[in-house]
Amino acid sequence: MKKIILSIALITCCLGVFAQNFSFKSNEFSVDSKNSQKESSIAFITWSSPSQDVNFIFDKKFLLKFEVKSSVEMKTITVSVKKSEKENPYASRVIQLEAEETRFYKYEGNLNLDEGENIVEVKVENVDGINSFSQKKIKLGSDALANINSLDRTDYALLIATDKYDHWGNLVNPIYDSKTIAKYLEETFGYKVTILENPSQQEILRKLKEFAELKFNPLDQLFIFFAGHGSYDQIFGEGYVVLKESLIDDDARASYLSYNRLRSIINNIPCDHIFLVMDVCYGGTFDELLASTRGEGESVYKESNLGEFIVRKMAVKTRKYLTSGGKTYVSDGIQGMHSPFAKSLIEALKSRGGNDGILTVSELNSFVEKLKIQPRAGEFGSNENGSDFLFIAK
Repeated sequence: MKKIILSIALITCCLGVFAQNFSFKSNEFSVDSKNSQKESSIAFITWSSPSQDVNFIFDKKFLLKFEVKSSVEMKTITVSVKKSEKENPYASRVIQLEAEETRFYKYEGNLNLDEGENIVEVKVENVDGINSFSQKKIKLGSDALANINSLDRTDYALLIATDKYDHWGNLVNPIYDSKTIAKYLEETFGYKVTILENPSQQEILRKLKEFAELKFNPLDQLFIFFAGHGSYDQIFGEGYVVLKESLIDDDARASYLSYNRLRSIINNIPCDHIFLVMDVCYGGTFDELLASTRGEGESVYKESNLGEFIVRKMAVKTRKYLTSGGKTYVSDGIQGMHSPFAKSLIEALKSRGGNDGILTVSELNSFVEKLKIQPRAGEFGSNENGSDFLFIAK
């Protein structure tokens, strides 16, 4: 089940002579009522398609999929499409529910949209007269291309590097690698870069929380890079980031950051496009299947409009990862010469993605796939089919 996204911040419901205001933030809501004589529950609307609040498409026919759940019987569901908040809908359909559908309803059908911006709204009325609303914006065709350049789009990078350890052996290249990667991200691709050098677990989690509290725009991207020691526990079947303070003799692994926890934290950062790269030993065990048992490449860019390519690639949610190895030790390299994995990653960034100035995940993979220790790539969390992460040169 995908995360419920309700894009209407305020729902006003009328029952007789009093009103109830429902304020939403994610799945939580509060009720502020006066002279309330009875209680009622709203309906929860879960979108499968589109999944984002603002969407860019090029085909006039669009697949709409959503589910509605309610603890109180629903009376009707209305799907409407309009050009703006102030205009009346140019298309509308009222769904009369069958008896078995009054508490749970699934909708799937095609919409024919007009060129430009469209607001798709789902309205649910229950038997108590309470109305619930949820909206998505869909930009179609040339309007989508026009908006790609006008949107306030930002690429962020968080680089976490550890080469000094309290109990583990020190390394020579993680911070050097991270600073070099940061240089190319900033100067070539225009990223806003944050580097954490030799951080504690508390500092890492605090910084990840700061990113989780940011307000991301639909086309913003977040690149996260870890460099340092990694570890794997055969008994737990779990991989770990070794932290500055991690203990050697720590059977419970309490002083380590597990990949399972890291997966969950990063997946819940409210940025639609996230790419995690890990240059650590046993980094491949970030993949749950590999950890428990012992991706999908996109074709490179072909001749077509650059703006259309960018919008198409970023139209769905991205949760992709690349690690320097599987369930193996990987080399830190010679001091001042980068780790083998970081060197290949830097070469990919230096390439600027070729003539088109766009480096895709599959193109980046081509730089690292010939390394002696085979890197591992894949997806995690709420990644959607057809997703990609783009490094777009300035």
